Amino acid sequence: MSLTPLDIHNKEFNRGFRGYAEDEVNEFLDQVIKDYESVIRDKKDLEEKVQTLNERIKHFSELEESLKKSILVAEQTADEVRRNANKEAELIIREAEKNADRIINEALSRSRQIAVEIEELKKQASVYRTRFRMLIEAQLEMLNNDEWDEVTQSIVEAEKIEDTV
Repeated sequence: MSLTPLDIHNKEFNRGFRGYAEDEVNEFLDQVIKDYESVIRDKKDLEEKVQTLNERIKHFSELEESLKKSILVAEQTADEVRRNANKEAELIIREAEKNADRIINEALSRSRQIAVEIEELKKQASVYRTRFRMLIEAQLEMLNNDEWDEVTQSIVEAEKIEDTV
């Protein structure tokens, strides 16, 4: 059990033959009481400071733990976002490749179709040209034929007859 300043103050010493000088002992005890009270106050202040610091340490430890958890969650979220972004990028690339393949296939198909149409048009133009040449040749032959003169002569004669009638 520790002494209190009151215990020191109330301490009674037995008097003996040729004992200590009572005033000196009382002065010394008063000084001891003051110093002891100061030590107790200092101890109490230090205990309060220790308690305050322990509470702050506890607070900062909890804060540190919370920050660690937050960082862990942030890292996990960042990893998940990164994975999702990579998956989405892969899907976009695959979709773009499919679209590119489709567009290329459609263009090739259209190109083949146009080439076939061009060949068909060339054939039709050739047939038309041949028929037109044949028509012109037939017309020229008809113009160069002596029968044309006879037809025109008979038309002129028919007109004369009509005029006379």
